[in-house]
Amino acid sequence: MTGEILFLCHRIPFPPDRGDKIRSYHILKRLAEIAPVHVGSFADDDRDMGFATDMQALTKSQCVLKRDRSRAIAGLAGLAKRQPMLVSLFESREMHRWVKRTMRERPIAAVMGYSAQMAHFVPALPPGVRFVMDFVDLDSAKYAAYGAGSGGPMAWINRREGRLLLEFERATARRADLSAFVSEAEAALFRRASGLDAGRVIAIENGVALDYFDPAAASEPVEGISGPLIVFTGQMDYRPNIEAVESFAHHTLPAVRSVHPDACFAIVGRNPVPQVEALKALPGVIVTGSVPDVRGWLAAADVVVAPLRIARGIQNKVLEAMAMARPVVASREAAEGIDASNGKHFLIAADPAEEVEKVAALLADPERAQRLGRAARARMEERYRWSETLKDLPTLLFGQRGDASVRAA
Repeated sequence: MTGEILFLCHRIPFPPDRGDKIRSYHILKRLAEIAPVHVGSFADDDRDMGFATDMQALTKSQCVLKRDRSRAIAGLAGLAKRQPMLVSLFESREMHRWVKRTMRERPIAAVMGYSAQMAHFVPALPPGVRFVMDFVDLDSAKYAAYGAGSGGPMAWINRREGRLLLEFERATARRADLSAFVSEAEAALFRRASGLDAGRVIAIENGVALDYFDPAAASEPVEGISGPLIVFTGQMDYRPNIEAVESFAHHTLPAVRSVHPDACFAIVGRNPVPQVEALKALPGVIVTGSVPDVRGWLAAADVVVAPLRIARGIQNKVLEAMAMARPVVASREAAEGIDASNGKHFLIAADPAEEVEKVAALLADPERAQRLGRAARARMEERYRWSETLKDLPTLLFGQRGDASVRAA
C-alpha cells in the first residue's frame, strides 16, 4: 500500500476524554500505524486548541480550527440553505481550503470522515481514492426522538433537523465507498433507511482501553463518602445525560434511599449545566464537575448507572464501568449495541421502578454485585479490545469493499 490518509473529524481527536473523542482518538492511533495521516478538525474552546501541539506526534500535518459559529447563526444559515443545523454549525471556508490544498499537494489514497457534520468537507475525489464515512451514530434518529419527545417550537426544529439530516446522511452514504456505524443495530437501521446493503453499510464497534480502565491499576481514591455510592459519568452539558441524571435524582434515588438511607448519587462529568448543578440541593446528590481521573469514582462505586432514555450506538460510559469491574444498571437504550447478557454481565432496567429494584438489590447484596462486576470485566477483555474492534481498518480503507463508481462528483 502506498499513499496517505486524510482524516476529518468534528472535534480534535485528542485526548480521549469524552465519548466522541474516545472513538476518534483510537481511530487516529490506528490510522497512524497504517500510513501518514493528515487531520482536519475543530476545537470547541481554548482548552481543546491547546491539545493541537500534543497531537502532532500522531499526524503528518493538521488543521485545527476553533469553532466559533453559534447555534443561532447556524440555525439561520441552515434555514436559508435548507441545510441541517449540525452541518451549518461546522461550516468553514478555511477548512474547505485546507482540505483542497492537502488533496492537491499530498498523495492521499483514502479519506475518512468522522461524524456526519464533516462529510461536506469531502470534495469530489479522483479515481482510486477511497472515501470511508464513519457516521458513528445515526444522528437523524436522535433528533427525530427529540422532536417526538418535546413540544412547541423546539419540537418543530428537532423534527426538521431529523428530516434534513437523514437526507444528508443518505446522500453522503451514496457517494462513499463505505459507511460505518458504531453498532450493528445502528448499521441495520441505516440500511433500512438508505436502501444500501451490508456491503456498503457496516459496523465498526467501539472498544475500551483495558490497560487504563483496569480495576487493578492505581487511581486517586475518593474521599468523604461513607454510605453506598451510585455513580453516573458523562459530559454534563449533553441533553441525554442531563435528562438521565434529572430522572434518576428525582425519581429513582429517593426510593433507593428509603431502603438505603445513606446512599449517595454522584454525577461525575465536565460542564454541568445549571439544572444539573441544581440537583446538589437534593438529599444524597453530589455533582463533581470535571475530575482529573474518572477511574477513582468508578473504583469507589457500589453501582454504576446509565439511565438514558435517548441513546445512540454504544455507550462508552457503560464499557468503561464494566472494564473497571463495576456492576452496571443500564436502560435498554444505553445497553443497546453492547454484546453482553442481561443478568450475567450487567442489568437492564426498563424504567425508574426497575432501576429502584435493581440498584437497591445490588446494594443489599455486595457479593452478587462483585460477581456481576467480575463477569463484566471478563466480557470486556474477550470482546472489546480496541486492537480487535479496529483490526480491519486497513482493509476497509485500502481494500476492495464497496463500489467507487457510484460516488457523486
